Amino acid sequence: MITSVFSKSRPINYVIVIILLVVSFLFYQFNISTSDLTAIQIGQKLVLLVLLVGSLLITNFITKKNGLSKDNSYTFLLFFIFLILFPDTLSDLKLILSNAFILLALRRLISMHSMITPKEKIFDASLWVFLASLINFWCILFLLLVFSSIILHVSRDYRNWLIPFIAFFTVLVIGLMFSLAFYPEFLTLYPQQIYVDFTVKDLTNVFQNIAVAIYVVASLIAFVSMLFILQSKMSHLISSYRKVIFAFIIGLAIYFVMPEKHNSYLIYTFVPVAIMLTNYLEKIKKIWLKEGIVLLLALASLVTYLLQIL
Repeated sequence: MITSVFSKSRPINYVIVIILLVVSFLFYQFNISTSDLTAIQIGQKLVLLVLLVGSLLITNFITKKNGLSKDNSYTFLLFFIFLILFPDTLSDLKLILSNAFILLALRRLISMHSMITPKEKIFDASLWVFLASLINFWCILFLLLVFSSIILHVSRDYRNWLIPFIAFFTVLVIGLMFSLAFYPEFLTLYPQQIYVDFTVKDLTNVFQNIAVAIYVVASLIAFVSMLFILQSKMSHLISSYRKVIFAFIIGLAIYFVMPEKHNSYLIYTFVPVAIMLTNYLEKIKKIWLKEGIVLLLALASLVTYLLQIL
């Protein structure tokens, strides 16, 4: 049922998922609100929702524009499923915004295989990564993906290696000007988040543990299957899939070095896992097996979503 609906890339599929996201978002916000919202808080919620929908659309653009999946809507659906699997992500503006910046960087880096305007893509991707790191410092690790893309495509031109540093100074100047004008405390607060903590803290909520277990299984299946099917991909797409794999590894690294081991920080891995899992589903010939995997993942996410917020 689910796979038959989302096996094609139809506008109605995107409308369905966006409606489900809006309903899930509103239901979550209603349940966590303890008092009447002010106009500013309502505005913040609307910005959150717009960013979430925008992230879905960017994900779809990355997948379709670069041929990372066949003509289906699985990646779009899976990203939504992962969002509700960890509903706390639906209320974290900084996290959603930084992830949106990373998606914009990923969009530029994955398209570098076309070799069209590589310098502009390197600059744009670096700029988005540095902007994301202003919100969450450890997003700076995605700069490794920028340099790996340079190695894969345009390493012979030394000027390409200098572009990320130009982007850094651009963001540095803009950030300093903004901070001095509107938020002077930022200069003292920002350095406080620059430290590493590998301690894995136990989760007190059993349903959060279940959600993590579900996501770990899905991620392992996606990652291992991607390693096996990578060489079967068309040669011009292999570098793009390698970037997806590397983005997943970097996302995991961010989660493990973050001082706060909150499940929401897994958001940086959602899109890479969704893309890899989509490719795994496309390889499955047995309809009942494909249907079972998607249905089980969807139901498990829905149940854990409800149990975590009620």
